Amino acid sequence: WGRSACRLAITMITFVPIQGNCSSWLIAWQLRRVGNSRQSKCTLYAERPNMDFSLYLVTDRKLTKHGDVSSVVNAALDGGTSVVQLRDKDACTREMIELGQKLRTVTERKGVPLLVNDRVDVALAIKADGVHVGQDDMPVDMVRKLVGADMIIGMSAGTVEEAVQAESDGADYLGVGAVYATSSKSDAGDPIGTQALKAIVDSVSIPVVAIGGINGKNAHECITQGAAGVAVISAIVSADDSSGASSSLRQTIESSKKNAS
Repeated sequence: WGRSACRLAITMITFVPIQGNCSSWLIAWQLRRVGNSRQSKCTLYAERPNMDFSLYLVTDRKLTKHGDVSSVVNAALDGGTSVVQLRDKDACTREMIELGQKLRTVTERKGVPLLVNDRVDVALAIKADGVHVGQDDMPVDMVRKLVGADMIIGMSAGTVEEAVQAESDGADYLGVGAVYATSSKSDAGDPIGTQALKAIVDSVSIPVVAIGGINGKNAHECITQGAAGVAVISAIVSADDSSGASSSLRQTIESSKKNAS
């Protein structure tokens, strides 16, 4: 648990098969955090054999340049994308579920996790691997009560305080940014920069995924600051060759990780 000054008591251990890879198992430790007079529940995923945050793709129908969302995601996975998040702020529930089911088929076939942005109900309906929520969305501890111990929960953070609180509440990873200026997300806010990214990485023990204005030219800067991976939208979905764009980004990320180690 890293920097937290508290005792941890194991209250439950469950073994869950990872989707797409029946030979890999997830050990989920349900923990009770006790420190001074404060008590809170948090879930620590001690091992996620298939959870590679290196290249995290966030979908966007409006920015998708060639083909539909599912075909672009399929191409991106061929190029090395390691996580997919279904994000569509304008779609109705039925549209989200229909698209989610298509993406679920694609990601399961490739053995890659599928997460849903914000919509816990959709994530449960399509049996997604996880859900990602923002600072104005449902609190992480409440999401956990709804989805159970096995689903991955990501939380957006833009400050050290938000990051530390998200980890304390039980988030499995953080989406941090916007690191750079971006037009892909209207609610991204002002860029926080790579120094703030590093400060957040240093303040938590869960994986940090950098997001916001990231492309092949600056992805290495985020990895150098300790990010477990980078999340992109337009760099892949708006590319003429989504598979090639994904492959190029993945090579940059892997090279940066090798140099940083």
